Amino acid sequence: MSGEKVLSFRVADAMPEDVGTGCVRIDNDEMSELGVIIGDIVEVAGRKTTAAKIVPCFSHFKQQNIIQMDSILRENAGVGLDERVTLCKTGRQAARTVVLSPLDTTIDFSDAQDVKHLERLLNGLPVVIGDRVRVSLAGARSQYFTVTGCAPQGAVVIHSATKLVVNKPDAAEDLGFRASYEDVGGLDKELQRIREIVELPLKYPEIFRQLGVEAPKGVLLYGPPGTGKTLLARAVASESRATFLHVNGPEIVNKFYGESEARLRELFETAQRRAPAIIFIDELDAIAPKRTEVIGDVEKRIVAQLLALMDGLKSRGQVIVIGATNVPEMVDPALRRPGRFDRELSINPPERTGRLRILKIHTRWMGIDPSVDLEHLAQITHGFVGADLAVLCKEAGMNAIRRVLPQLDLLGTAADCAALPECKVTMEDFSQALREVEPTATREFFAERPVVQWEQVGGLAAVKEKLRRAVQLPLEYPELFRAARGGAPKGILLTGPPGSGKTLLVRAMAGACGIQLFTVDASLLSSRWLGEAERGLRQIFKRAKQIAPCILFFDEIDALAPVRQSAERQGGERLMSQLIVELDSLLDTAGVVVVGATNRPDMIDPALLRAGRFGYRIELPRPEYADRLEILGIHIDGLELGEDVSLAALAEQTAGLFGADLEAICKQAALTAIHRLAAQGEPLGNRPVVLGARDFRAAIEELKPDLVLSRTPAVGGGG
Repeated sequence: MSGEKVLSFRVADAMPEDVGTGCVRIDNDEMSELGVIIGDIVEVAGRKTTAAKIVPCFSHFKQQNIIQMDSILRENAGVGLDERVTLCKTGRQAARTVVLSPLDTTIDFSDAQDVKHLERLLNGLPVVIGDRVRVSLAGARSQYFTVTGCAPQGAVVIHSATKLVVNKPDAAEDLGFRASYEDVGGLDKELQRIREIVELPLKYPEIFRQLGVEAPKGVLLYGPPGTGKTLLARAVASESRATFLHVNGPEIVNKFYGESEARLRELFETAQRRAPAIIFIDELDAIAPKRTEVIGDVEKRIVAQLLALMDGLKSRGQVIVIGATNVPEMVDPALRRPGRFDRELSINPPERTGRLRILKIHTRWMGIDPSVDLEHLAQITHGFVGADLAVLCKEAGMNAIRRVLPQLDLLGTAADCAALPECKVTMEDFSQALREVEPTATREFFAERPVVQWEQVGGLAAVKEKLRRAVQLPLEYPELFRAARGGAPKGILLTGPPGSGKTLLVRAMAGACGIQLFTVDASLLSSRWLGEAERGLRQIFKRAKQIAPCILFFDEIDALAPVRQSAERQGGERLMSQLIVELDSLLDTAGVVVVGATNRPDMIDPALLRAGRFGYRIELPRPEYADRLEILGIHIDGLELGEDVSLAALAEQTAGLFGADLEAICKQAALTAIHRLAAQGEPLGNRPVVLGARDFRAAIEELKPDLVLSRTPAVGGGG
């Protein structure tokens, strides 16, 4: 290919949809300079040479001299991210025969149906001898093959007429732990920082020697379970071409005296012999707890040995230690100082863009129906971590399988599965999965995503407008509030008599914003043990910050924060003080709105009502005539009314009632109508239930609300 134009590019990560397709992306101008068009085959040369199909990159990657390649192509070319490769055009040869050797001894391709399925998956893929190929045969786990032969020689493209030969594997390679950077979604900043800590010292140690700067030696990853800490370490180890030594915390502990320390020393000695190396200690808190809080002597000796190995008199060379834990406060403070774990990276639940990327990663091998809207799923899955989204996709796939199972039973044989290609995962499958999968971050507390909208709240127009300005606008236009140095109020207090709609307003506010709603019950925080209630309140605020944006709703807040002078127990004062501390430490950028509701504001401690805490107070008024008419219209929606019923007259006669009273009247009227029809002894069938004026009169007389006028004339025009 000496006559062809050759260009050099910097390697970047591939798009999620390009993984496993054998495609590379470059700029349109550079495609013209190479003389290639979409779908042409190019030769990619790094430390090794491979082949790929060429497609143009997206607009935000233009004019950057980069080539986007997935991890398999990078491995086949022998390069890593930010390294250089050369590209040139090569001929397109159709493969007559391709010989594959699986890297997993458990795979058996003696069945012709399996080989045909493999041919369909590899159709259109360019390969050369020595390439590694990854396919998803069953489930989410990928299977790896090595191309050991092909005809003709050189770069070839597998097509429908290619004869595929699968040899029996002669050796197994454990690739179950393997992960790449494109398998990690929603952690771009964290991934960039850990690459700086791990890859740069291992690949370019001379830069640090020239600058006279000592490279970082350790990084601690902490965050809630399921956010991707272990996956991040696996990806870095796979991409950095360093020796990876993985050890779980409990594996170190031994019942014999001195054996645990010996295992730690042996682990570090092995890493020094095979340097550059990465030691990954999962569940670090199990072997390095706080020495002041443990009773056993074994844990203290293990911590002391680990401290000496990480920062002792002897240098450990090119050995980087990565620790992972979901309870960093339980790790001994001596380990968390600079020189041991130099960096601490917080791995938090992903935002909307991160959730979208994670959903694309987990659905790239799935048969997805066009009705599936991943952007909408990313929008409504607040609080979901990566593990939750993976389970969500699996559960949606199981729902699709349940739907096609009756068809498979009728086929009789497992080989003839003509219905399988027609089985697609639909949006309805994801909707059913959402009802069954509960987010990890909210599992300990009662959280919901309400579906109530502003239109379902009758009246209270002024109150709804105030809440829109206080909560919805800061979420929709955060850049405007940052520019004006403004933000949503930390705390909102809703006051009003029982039944005025305080709880319904909070649910509508969360539903309109599309965010999670935490409902905190004061009885759940009460505990007989000293400090337990305060710890529970701290945990609630901590989880709320992790899944922000969200609303923390304290119903009947007067029971949680009474006036301290009148508090019967000292525990009530401590809980009140803890609530004040959490509100004061809540940043404007945290995305957590705290809402309290009470019908006795005089019972709340005045310290909680000042500006900066619950300083934004909204009083819910009694509904006027127009409001009552709107509330009645909402509650009788879908019911059939008789000609003698006048909602306007009913709204006039229910002056002084609140929304809950009007809802109770409508429900009781419907129940009275059902009893009246059932008492007639006639078969109801599909007869509609018609509510008459006498049903409403009977409902009012039976409920006897305190504020109903003493006279009860006819509701409509007659009876």
